[in-house]
Amino acid sequence: MLSYRHGFHAGNHADVLKHFVLVALLRHLTRKDKPLWVIDTHAGAGSYSLEEGYAARNAEHAAGIGRLWSRTDLPAPLADYVAEVRAFNPDGALRRYPGSPQIALQATRAQDRLRLYERHPTESRVLQAWAAPLGRRVAVIAGDGFAGLKAALPPPSRRGLALIDPSYETASDYYDVIAAVRDALRRFATGTYAVWYPQLARREAERLPGQLLHLADGDWLHVFLTVRAPAPDGFGLHGSGVFVFNPPWNFEVPVRAVMPFLAAALAQDEGATFDVTCRQT
Repeated sequence: MLSYRHGFHAGNHADVLKHFVLVALLRHLTRKDKPLWVIDTHAGAGSYSLEEGYAARNAEHAAGIGRLWSRTDLPAPLADYVAEVRAFNPDGALRRYPGSPQIALQATRAQDRLRLYERHPTESRVLQAWAAPLGRRVAVIAGDGFAGLKAALPPPSRRGLALIDPSYETASDYYDVIAAVRDALRRFATGTYAVWYPQLARREAERLPGQLLHLADGDWLHVFLTVRAPAPDGFGLHGSGVFVFNPPWNFEVPVRAVMPFLAAALAQDEGATFDVTCRQT
């Protein structure tokens, strides 16, 4: 489906978790000099105004990044993520939210490469206009990110991070994620893959973390953040999670340092909780 617009949800609790993990991964992976390829399968528009348009309608960022913006007691790894959002708001007011393409651009180096996929025609045009001045470092492809991931692997440098985060508006997205990860691990077994998923009252969402774990032959990390109890009517997003295949060594350290604070800061009721599990050999 092409009706989904991420602008409605920019900067919400799910974005905070996803982009905190993304920044932490990039910090680890850019410590080596060798170029890193970052592949974003569902890149969106790249950045979002929080003062007008879609994001202003529901103001979901107020219960997400808005709760962290003025805090002075953030754990260091979480402060690192918020600093990337601040870099995108140089006047000090929270007016815009950087999507994953903008965050990846800010957190990578001149030798690194971004490959960004977006099917929505309007979003992809906005993303292409954003990338136009950036030269060869960034490529935007208006098309299916699942197919694009397959075409991009393995990257020439043999170092890669793929962010896989479809809208999950349809049941097919869940099956496509499993198929894409399975194929990616066959093509490029040592790549790092971060799969974001929503916590929703639907069978596919509840089963997905276990299905991802079943695919993991090597190291992995799974973190989720539930901000409220599921609604009685079964509607709405009550949390989200990120499953990372082949995380960098000791990646669990910044994640464990942040999650108790983040769960308390973003809690919407007494149903808020979190968990971090991993395997590193």
